[in-house]
Amino acid sequence: MKSFKQLSAALALATLAAGSALAAPVTYTVDSSHTFPRFSYSHLGYSTQLSSFSKTTGTVVLDAQAKTASVDIVIDMSTVNTGSTDFNGHIQGEDFLDTAKFPKATFKSTKVVFDGDKPASIEGQLTIKGVTKPVTLTVTSFQAVNHPMMKVPALGANAFTTIKRTEFNAGKYAPYVGDEVRIDIAIEAMGK
Repeated sequence: MKSFKQLSAALALATLAAGSALAAPVTYTVDSSHTFPRFSYSHLGYSTQLSSFSKTTGTVVLDAQAKTASVDIVIDMSTVNTGSTDFNGHIQGEDFLDTAKFPKATFKSTKVVFDGDKPASIEGQLTIKGVTKPVTLTVTSFQAVNHPMMKVPALGANAFTTIKRTEFNAGKYAPYVGDEVRIDIAIEAMGK
């Protein structure tokens, strides 16, 4: 009977240890080849212009069992792609992104809100042109499973928020060129 109790205690301890190993947070590194922030705005009411950035780095830390996470993203603003080489240069000027002085934009989460097992929104601080404002990203899709080809933990998500560019000292031609800018981010990240 004594050995049965010892075996039961050992199994209970092993189960507890395995549970806490599963609960450990996983750090995911942003996959720059599959992570592209986009932004859109009204151009004189004629059309909605769509542009993107081609270099994004950062990390996501996720503890799926505890339902906690953090996000830290850096966007290289000099990689803006408007579809026109001339306009890429124009939008990097002082009146807009001013990439000579402010080459990077950052987003650092302060709170991730879960709905069940998945993040529903991410609150954080967005910094553009040296100006930091609170924003909330609405998560429209999320998946965290092993990558089928790389055989490592991976996650992907789509999220969006809307900002006013005048609040980030990038308001030239507002309100004719829309002040409201929607930012969409498609992110993929790999764990170890």
